Amino acid sequence: MTEDLPPFPPAEPAMPDPAVEVAATRAVEKAEAAATRRRWITLAEFVAVAGLIIAAIGLWMNWSDRRADLADKAADKAISAKAESIVTLSGDVDRDGETMKLSDPAHRIENVTVTFPSALGAGTQSSVLGPRISTDWFGDQLLAVTKGKEAGRLPVILTATWWDGDTKRTYAATYDVVWKREGSLFGGHKVRMARLSLRDRAASQGALDTAWVREAGGG
Repeated sequence: MTEDLPPFPPAEPAMPDPAVEVAATRAVEKAEAAATRRRWITLAEFVAVAGLIIAAIGLWMNWSDRRADLADKAADKAISAKAESIVTLSGDVDRDGETMKLSDPAHRIENVTVTFPSALGAGTQSSVLGPRISTDWFGDQLLAVTKGKEAGRLPVILTATWWDGDTKRTYAATYDVVWKREGSLFGGHKVRMARLSLRDRAASQGALDTAWVREAGGG
């Protein structure tokens, strides 16, 4: 009969090696630190990229605003230059209505050339005495073609010349010389000018001749 052997005592659990635990703890800490650094690097990269984007947007907006401002200034300058180049003549008729002095408060006009309708036969005239219109240039012709009319409008092109600093400038427009027929002390009739009015900013011989046909034939 086999003698029963005594049971083996239970094995005691192995004690962890302190060195291994320390190494494992350090490894975990390093991994966590590395993960934290990666997170911070990623966040920093994001912030840097976002900053670049914001800076680029700011630069673009500044450039866009500056461009719009320059465009507005250029437009204002162009409008101002155009306004300064526009001449509006006024006429000061002498007591006899035979001479009309021409002027523009915004410009020092040196000379004005007067172009008459082709059918009138008065051609183009100007005065060495300054900007003016004289009935001597067109009075007889006007009386000859307007028999029976006591008053009317004579369309003319007035081309003004003035100096803008060292630059000589001209501006032409179509005006109406308002006239009337009056008897003369020595018999016959004379043309007297009454006033000047702007007809059209445009100025062409063809349009002038057409306007004169309407005026002369209007009765």
